[in-house]
Amino acid sequence: MKLKAGVLGAGHLGKIHLRLLAQSEKYELVGFYDSDADNAQQVSETFGYHRFDTMEELIAACDVVDVVTPTLHHYECAEKIIKAGKHLFIEKPIATTVEEAEKMIALAEAYGVLGQVGHVERFNPAFTAVKDLIHQPMFIEAHRLAEFNPRGTDVPVVLDLMIHDIDVILSVVKSPVKHIAASSAMVISHSPDITNARLEFENGCVANITASRISMKNMRKTRFFQKDAYISVDFLEKKVEVVRMKEAPAVPNDFDMVLQNAEGERRQIYFEYPEVQSNNAILDELESFADAINNDTVPKVTMQQGTEALRIAKKILSL
Repeated sequence: MKLKAGVLGAGHLGKIHLRLLAQSEKYELVGFYDSDADNAQQVSETFGYHRFDTMEELIAACDVVDVVTPTLHHYECAEKIIKAGKHLFIEKPIATTVEEAEKMIALAEAYGVLGQVGHVERFNPAFTAVKDLIHQPMFIEAHRLAEFNPRGTDVPVVLDLMIHDIDVILSVVKSPVKHIAASSAMVISHSPDITNARLEFENGCVANITASRISMKNMRKTRFFQKDAYISVDFLEKKVEVVRMKEAPAVPNDFDMVLQNAEGERRQIYFEYPEVQSNNAILDELESFADAINNDTVPKVTMQQGTEALRIAKKILSL
């Protein structure tokens, strides 16, 4: 069943969501609302999307409302959407504060609606190609580096960039965080431009995360180390590599990579390159939410998960 969807916020990302919802076979785009009247008129005239005069009129016309406003307005919008009994897709971070996010969760449960948070890297084809191969990682290293862009410098780099990696890591490490250490520096903004954080989990796993928006080049790489395997995910280039160990053959050939430890055990290193399927991650996350609504299943990125990522991000910012 096609769900009637509308978008709140028609900025840079909002225009992308509008285009994808209009293309989707799982949604019927009913239109959008943007509080900037001039921008709303321009978007409507340029792309032909129906413009609503008020947020309330848009919400009333929808089954699902896609919130792509600045984070400062997330709770205000979510409260109106949920109380109208409409399902909610909301961009990351879920809210300005953990308290607001927890109120959203309570409201959604009270009104019987579903919510999903736009942590789009969960749908990155490089990550989806290997996520089922990641089992009990014990060390994780993530680098998310971006060239300077004035858009987005109104928020700390932790909430702008690092929260992507926090969410990905929390999705694969099935253990509570027990300790956080972090250091940050403000270089050209009035909020931190570069942050390094170390997350220690109760099961012994350690994650070392670096995020910067003042790099000379863009990088989005995460490496997972686990027993007998090393898994590298390049979220930017959409490439993956899996390095494994197995018993060495009795008679290795000239190209086999064989290591021998102090006990005389001989192991062979071999490489796997799982196929990465091309996709549009934003379209996939939006359509996965439609599937959750139509099939009455748990969304791929729940509001609780979005809240936990925000909780960790806020703790990092407090250090």
